[in-house]
Amino acid sequence: MPSSIPRMVLAPIARLSRTSSSSMSNSTTSSSFITSFYLALIASLQRLDLSRDPRKTLHKLSQHKFTLSNTIPLIIMSITSLYSLYIMNVPAFPLIKLLIPMVYGLAILLPITSQFVWPATPIFAWLLMFFCCKFLPSSKRPEIHVALLPALESVLYGANISDLQTRYTNSILDLIAWLPYGLLHFIVPFIVALFLWMFGPRGAIQFWGLAFGWMNFLGVFTQLVFPAAAPWYEIIHGLTPADYSMPGSPGGLLRIDRVFHSSGYTNTFGNAPLVFGAVPSLHSGCAVMEALFLSHFFPNFKPFYWGYVGILWWATMYLSHHYLIDVTAGACLSVLIFYLTMPLGFKDLDQIKWDENQNQNGYERISQGGPNKINKDFNLDLDEEIRKLEENENYSEDENDLNQNNKKNQDEESKIESKISSASGSGSGSGFPGKLNIDTNVGSSKNGTSIVEGENDLITKKPKIKKKRSVSWGETKVLGEGGVSSGDIGDELDESK
Repeated sequence: MPSSIPRMVLAPIARLSRTSSSSMSNSTTSSSFITSFYLALIASLQRLDLSRDPRKTLHKLSQHKFTLSNTIPLIIMSITSLYSLYIMNVPAFPLIKLLIPMVYGLAILLPITSQFVWPATPIFAWLLMFFCCKFLPSSKRPEIHVALLPALESVLYGANISDLQTRYTNSILDLIAWLPYGLLHFIVPFIVALFLWMFGPRGAIQFWGLAFGWMNFLGVFTQLVFPAAAPWYEIIHGLTPADYSMPGSPGGLLRIDRVFHSSGYTNTFGNAPLVFGAVPSLHSGCAVMEALFLSHFFPNFKPFYWGYVGILWWATMYLSHHYLIDVTAGACLSVLIFYLTMPLGFKDLDQIKWDENQNQNGYERISQGGPNKINKDFNLDLDEEIRKLEENENYSEDENDLNQNNKKNQDEESKIESKISSASGSGSGSGFPGKLNIDTNVGSSKNGTSIVEGENDLITKKPKIKKKRSVSWGETKVLGEGGVSSGDIGDELDESK
C-alpha cells in the first residue's frame, strides 16, 4: 500500500494532463506548445523511479566503477562540506550540523529521491560552502583587493567601463536591469533544469547539475582565495582599504527597494555571507552556463539566449555590482566547466541518444551514458571497415584472375583473326565457292568473352573490370567507383563472369 501512494498522487495529474492536452490539440500554435509541454511532462513523470527500496541504490553503488576522475571531485566536495559543517555556528538551530548530513544521506539512499538529489550534489556543496563563508575567521582570510580590479579594467579596456555604465540612470533602466539581475537570475536555472528534464536527452539533467554546481563551487572558492571589492565599494568608500567587518551594499538595487517601498535587497546584501566576492561574477557565469546548455540542446533560439546574457552583463555593471573584467572571468569559467564536464555522448549533437532507454525507470548516471555507447559504436564501425577491407583484398585477387583471363582471350582473338584472314585469302585464290560463311549468332568463349559474328567482321565484348576500391579509415563507408558500396562486389563479379 505505501508504494502505491506516489502513483495515486501522479495518476490524477496524468489524467488531467491528458484531458487538457487532447482538448487543445486542434488549437493555435501557443496551444500546440502547451500540448507538447504537457505530453513531455507526462512522459517525464512516467520515467520516474518510485521505488523506496534502499537495496536498489546499494546495488547501483556496488556496480559503480570508481576511477580517479570521478573520485577526486567527490573527495573535494566531501572535505569542503565537512569543514563547512565544522565551522557552522547557528545558535538558533544547534542540531542543524547533524540534520543536514542525515537528511542528505537518507535522500541518497532512497531511489525515489536519489534520482534528483545525487545529480544536484555539487549544487548543495556550493550552497553549503557559500552560506558558511561568514563563519570563517577574519584572521585566516587573505587581504581584500580594492584598487586592483579598476586598474586592470583601465589597462585592458582603456577605461573603467563599469563606471561609465553608472553615469546615467533612470527608473526605466533600473527596472530593465533589475529583471535579469535581481529576479530572473534566481528563476532561470530552475526553468533550464525543467526543460532539460522534460525535453533533453537522458543524462542531460545530471550534466546540468554537475556543470552548474561546479561552476558556482569553483567561483565561490576563487572569491574566498582572491577577495576583491565591487564597484559599489569604490563609489561609497573610494579606494580606501577594506576589512571583513564592513557590511555589503545593494548598489543600484537600492533604487529598486525605493520603487517597491521595501528593504529586501538592502537586507539581503547587507547580511551577505560573502561581501567581497566581485570576481568572478557568478551572475555572468550562471547566464553563460544557461545559454551554453540551451544553445547546445535547443539551438533554434540562440539569439534569445545570448541576448539575455548581454542584457545581464550590462545590468551587472549598471547596478555597480561588477566590473567588466569580473563578467569576463565568470563567462570564461562557465565555458571551461561546460566543456570539461560534458560527457562524450553529448559532444556531437547528431549522435546524442535522445530516446535511449525511454521506457526504463530512473536516470542513468553520466559515467554510464554517452562515452561507452560512442566507443561501442566506433568499434562496430571499425570492425565493419576491417571486414570490407578483407573483401576488397579478395576482390583484388579476383581482379588479377580476370586480367589473366583477358590475356588469354586476346590470344584466342588473335588466332581467330589469323584463321579468318587465311581463310578469306585462300577462298579468293584457291577456288573456294564464294565468301566465307560465318554464323551470325552470338557465341561465347570459355573464358566469358562474347563474340558477335557477321559478314567479314568480328566483334569481341570484353568483361568490365572494376578498379580496386580504397578504404578510408576516417569514414564509415567504403568508397568505390560510382559510389557503389563494398557489399555489391560479389554481385558485380557474378555479372562479369
